[in-house]
Amino acid sequence: MNFLKKVLKALLFSPVALFLLFEEWGWEPLAACFAALGRLPVWRQLERLVLRLPPWAALLAFGVPVLTLIPLKLLALYLLGQGYVGAGLGLILAAKIAGTALTARLFQLTHPALMQMGWFARGYGVWKPWKDHKLRQVRTSWPWRAGRRLKQRAKALWLRGRAVFSAAVADLRK
Repeated sequence: MNFLKKVLKALLFSPVALFLLFEEWGWEPLAACFAALGRLPVWRQLERLVLRLPPWAALLAFGVPVLTLIPLKLLALYLLGQGYVGAGLGLILAAKIAGTALTARLFQLTHPALMQMGWFARGYGVWKPWKDHKLRQVRTSWPWRAGRRLKQRAKALWLRGRAVFSAAVADLRK
């Protein structure tokens, strides 16, 4: 029974871990991409408006765009069901990347106003430590550590190969 419990826990933890890792990996860089749009005058004005919103409006500004991506994801599932695997996977991937970028930036902008709502602050106070704990579990797992070692080896191999190639090209130019 204990073995079965461990297997079920691992099966349930895996998708959660993948979701959290994608969010964690994508959150900062994708938010930075959207923040870079803030240099455009129209985008800068929109961001200023969002920053001045009261808490209830900040919740709408944060939640509505996130919810509008659900129909896209459902369409992607429909496409997958109809046999359009490439289109379905592409749409899911595009919606996930765009959704993460938009959500991350909107959360950065609305976070101070959202934290003024007691229920949100309490929920965030539970969510953030839980998420951080799960990410620590993932990062200490053997697949994660093995993947990091593999990534470091691949990067070192790539850099050595690039150096050899650059030296060969420089020799040819002489």
